[in-house]
Amino acid sequence: MRTRVRGWRWRCNPLRRRSDVIEAWTALLVAVLLCVGAPLAGVAAGWWAYGNARTAQVTERAQRHEVAAVLVEDAPAGSSATQTSRQPLYDVKVRWTEPGKGAVTTVARVPAGMRAGDRTDVWLDARNRGVDPPPTDTVVWQHAATTGVWAAAGVAGAVLVARAVTRRVAQRHRMAEWEAEWARTGPEWRRRTA
Repeated sequence: MRTRVRGWRWRCNPLRRRSDVIEAWTALLVAVLLCVGAPLAGVAAGWWAYGNARTAQVTERAQRHEVAAVLVEDAPAGSSATQTSRQPLYDVKVRWTEPGKGAVTTVARVPAGMRAGDRTDVWLDARNRGVDPPPTDTVVWQHAATTGVWAAAGVAGAVLVARAVTRRVAQRHRMAEWEAEWARTGPEWRRRTA
């Protein structure tokens, strides 16, 4: 029956080698980095991504405006074979009335299948060109959460790879130390048995 003694690498023991102590400290460091370091890196990266995405959102909202427009021409029909509920967007001529300027016509992106005369909301830049709408708050939070999760996973992966490399190096050193020890004690054992 095999008995496992916990913490033997920490105790004074004639079988304990220097590589055992290094491996024990490495295991403790890995545990701390996985339980504390990776989550902190994920949170920090998430907050940084949220700040950048929020700034971009505010900037785009300041530079763009939404108007209610009427389609001048038909948008191409959407494919019925698409698996998603989201229809593709197409560039189509639209018209709206702007106070003080009268009717304005431009090209904007509208969902597939819309017909001439249909009303839709379009986003325009300062030069009245059709642009994509600014990101919503949900998109900003999704971006921040995704960045945080990937950063935490990256740190955890790097820590685990470093642990595997350290363990392999420690194993090589341990085997070399055992080999050197056996080279000293092996001849005595051979004499006793011969």
